[in-house]
Amino acid sequence: MISGGSIPTAELWFVILGLGAGSFALRFVFLGLVGDRRLPPWLLRHLRYTAVAVLPGLVAPMVLWPAATGGTPDPGRLAAAGVTLGLGVLTKNVLLSILAGAATLWAGVWLF
Repeated sequence: MISGGSIPTAELWFVILGLGAGSFALRFVFLGLVGDRRLPPWLLRHLRYTAVAVLPGLVAPMVLWPAATGGTPDPGRLAAAGVTLGLGVLTKNVLLSILAGAATLWAGVWLF
């Protein structure tokens, strides 16, 4: 039972070891069991988009439900996301898109 904001040491280590074993098992399935086999082309095609899907999945909750504003979107974050997405689609330049989005976020926080 959690009391006073601290977790008992044994329970903490149980959770850490359990998460470590689960993480190892997930990686071992792909690297250890399937690592030396050829993957089918359809799977390789889908895996190519994994990295592209991770970043929006991490950023979208912070844009649409930011904790700083009580869960309501604010214009600064929406503008920064729009600028980043728009420049990324138009220029295909990741660094330019990130820098412009960061500048827009900074300006939006300052203005609003």
